[in-house]
Amino acid sequence: MKFTMMLLLAVTAAVLAGCGGSPKVNYYTLATAEIDEAAPEPTGANGYTIAVGPVGLPELVDRPQLVVRVGANEVVLVEEHRWAESLASSIPRLIAEHLTRLLHAQQVSAYPESVIGKADYRVIVDIQRFDSEIHGAATIDAIWTIHRVAQKDAQNRTGHSLVREPTGDDTYPALVAAHSRALLAVSRDIAVAIRSYSSPQR
Repeated sequence: MKFTMMLLLAVTAAVLAGCGGSPKVNYYTLATAEIDEAAPEPTGANGYTIAVGPVGLPELVDRPQLVVRVGANEVVLVEEHRWAESLASSIPRLIAEHLTRLLHAQQVSAYPESVIGKADYRVIVDIQRFDSEIHGAATIDAIWTIHRVAQKDAQNRTGHSLVREPTGDDTYPALVAAHSRALLAVSRDIAVAIRSYSSPQR
């Protein structure tokens, strides 16, 4: 009995020691990328409002862990490197922030915070691919649709953005930053489409 108790205590101590030595978890967020060029003024009044979202994501990447592609048919879930918030929340917020700067719009908000029915434009984004290569690039393949809410009979506009942004560094922070720059490129495409509309009729 004494030996059994000592063995149990030894196993418990080993488990606790193992827990104490668990690898540190690093958390990341998408951030507004730097816009080098001066954002052009939109055609017409800049007092319109835009609602971004919802954003659809592949099930593969809709999880806390960073998912890194290591082969054509192989990915790795990196437990020690995670998103601080869901991509479904951070991506529309980031696109909204980029559109605010690109279009000088009065109000751009991210779903579900925005009141969709009161927006002049609603942008829906379907992310087809959100690929991460730690030794290569961040790739985003997105289909987006712009609904002109202010005019019910207005034709929707749909576009496709395929962006491959080199990481420039073999680190996870560089990979996350590359995704932020890739989303800026997607936001530029959306901004061009919104700018091509005439000024919303209030």
